[in-house]
Amino acid sequence: MAALLDILDSELRLWHDGRAVRSPGYALLDGDNYRYGEDARANARRQPRNVNTRYWWQLGTRPLQPALGPARHSADLVHGHLLALHEAAGKPGELVLAVPESLHKEQLSLLLGIIRACPFDAVGLANRSLLVAAAHGARGSTCHLELQLHQALLTRLEVEAGELRVTGEQVLTGCGLLALQESLVEAIARSFIENTRFDPRRQAETEQQLYDSLGAALAALRETDDTTLEVGGYRTRIGYDALREAGRRLHDGVARELGRGGDAPRLLVDSLADLLPGFTQGFPGARVTGSRDLPEALAAHGERIVQPGEALHLVRALPVTATPGATTGRPGGASPPAGGEPERDAAPPASAAGPAPGGPAPTHLLTEGRARPLAYNMPLADGWSLVHGDGGWRLAPGRGTATVNDGPWNGAALAAGDRVAVGGGHWQLIVVDD
Repeated sequence: MAALLDILDSELRLWHDGRAVRSPGYALLDGDNYRYGEDARANARRQPRNVNTRYWWQLGTRPLQPALGPARHSADLVHGHLLALHEAAGKPGELVLAVPESLHKEQLSLLLGIIRACPFDAVGLANRSLLVAAAHGARGSTCHLELQLHQALLTRLEVEAGELRVTGEQVLTGCGLLALQESLVEAIARSFIENTRFDPRRQAETEQQLYDSLGAALAALRETDDTTLEVGGYRTRIGYDALREAGRRLHDGVARELGRGGDAPRLLVDSLADLLPGFTQGFPGARVTGSRDLPEALAAHGERIVQPGEALHLVRALPVTATPGATTGRPGGASPPAGGEPERDAAPPASAAGPAPGGPAPTHLLTEGRARPLAYNMPLADGWSLVHGDGGWRLAPGRGTATVNDGPWNGAALAAGDRVAVGGGHWQLIVVDD
């Protein structure tokens, strides 16, 4: 089957050969070249003038303002990001594109034109909210909430004449992932200042560390009432309730839209929004989407979606049928489902969460007698790193091979006690109690 590219700029994913490469929509100018995805995100606070996060959202051919190196416009950056993703995913020959409803017709045409200049072909085009809803077996009025970098999007779907159809969308401005991260960081920084008189936002390095630690902190707060963060050698405790307000504007915007006219539709919440303390619990009956929803929907509806050798048209309706993913979503506020082989992710997003199956969630990385608090991206050796993603902590591949507990790494999430060896170095994931 063709590879699948999910164009959600907060965490683009390209599935190919049972493996998902993740790459958030960041472009970093490095000399006359660009670095994309997680590498760019991990330096966004260190080099803010050399980073662009708007090129997917503002896809077009107007000159970049401000300029960013040799790229003429956002289309050039999108082209470069696509090439980087394609290389990282093993160079698949054919791609199905899952696109948000907010990508308007002119942008979609431009995107297909950019792909014609790439070393792969687009053989299918579908609305990503439609695929998510189909994977969850939607049978009636449904809304899907997704977090893009610069806005949130609520897409409405209805069942008409035996088909699940996209019927509209509502942009929630000021509620994108970046704005939500700013609110979370502000609350955490206040805690540092009150408890230690240290403001991690005053220096680029410590500000980057603070952003890198968000994913682990939010994951910890799913299990406990408070957690400890360490930045620049300073520590503070932050409570679940102290971060609830960060998602208030998003919650109120979604509640307002769900309340418009008649019975409230069923709500599907992307996992990024579910990380916000208290958010999903504010919508009884809401279900949290999973990382496998899109590929499962493509597998179930491939004949309708894949259009090799044809002029592509955007699929915005699918037949209502039972799908493999219809029972995989979890209700809001529930724990992630146990069992099953975890997806192998090459670059998990900074904000994904969930404890590793089979053991306690680790808090520190031990090497050469020194324990370091886990941040989002922990470089190891030979390009390998430890990152936080769906299902817990995983290895992001580099050169060569890695072993876990003296055997080859099989892509599974890691738990406290696991031993990792790569590039001649050795590490162990551990739990350090406060």
